[in-house]
Amino acid sequence: MILDIRFDFDRQNRLGLIEAIWGEHKSVEQLKKIAQEVLNKGEFVFITRINESKARCLQDIYSNAIFIKDANCLVIGENVNKIKTEKTVAIVSGGSSDLKVSLEVKTALEIYGITCETFIDVGVAGVHRLFSQLDKINEHDLIIVCAGMEGALATLIGGLLPQPIIGVPVSVGYGVSKDGMVALNSMLASCSPGILVMNIDNGYGAAMAALRIIKS
Repeated sequence: MILDIRFDFDRQNRLGLIEAIWGEHKSVEQLKKIAQEVLNKGEFVFITRINESKARCLQDIYSNAIFIKDANCLVIGENVNKIKTEKTVAIVSGGSSDLKVSLEVKTALEIYGITCETFIDVGVAGVHRLFSQLDKINEHDLIIVCAGMEGALATLIGGLLPQPIIGVPVSVGYGVSKDGMVALNSMLASCSPGILVMNIDNGYGAAMAALRIIKS
C-alpha cells in the first residue's frame, strides 16, 4: 500500500528552500509517487540517502535524473530559483571516511547555486595538512566541518578562523566513538565560541543552515 503523500509545496515560498525527500526508508513506489507529484508542480526533485538500486529505478523513468553515488543523492530537474550571492562555502573533512557526508553537503548547496570548495583529509591526526590549506579555507565566507572520531577538527578551525562554522559529527570511529556520539558531544562541548552543530551525519541540514546564513 502506498500512503498518501503530503509534500510541503509552500516551503519554497516560506523559506526559499524546497522540501528534500528522504530516500532511505521509502520504497521505489513511494519515491516514484512523490517525485511525480513534485515534477507536476514544476519543482525539481532532490532525494537524499538513496541507494544505488532505488536511484537506478528512478533513472529508468526520468532521463534527466542525476545520481551522485558518493553522496547517495538523486536530483531530477533543475532548481530555477537559485540563490544569487557571491558568498562561497568551504567544506572541510577530517578524513576520506567523512566523504559521503561532505558530498551530501556539497550537492545540497550546489543545487542552489552556491559555490563550494572541498578540503578532504585534513584532520587533526596530521594537523600540518590542515595548516597547509588554512589560507585557502580562509578565503571562503562560511565553513562546514565534517569530522568523526573525537570531532576535534571543528574546534581547531573555530579557534583559528573567524567565519561562521557549522560542525557535522560523522558516524566514523572505533568502539567508544559510538557511531558519532563522541564527535557530537565533543562539538557541542567545544571551547571555540560560536560553533553551530548539526546532528550526526546531517550534511543536508548543515547545507540548509548555511543557506539561511547566506540569505540573511
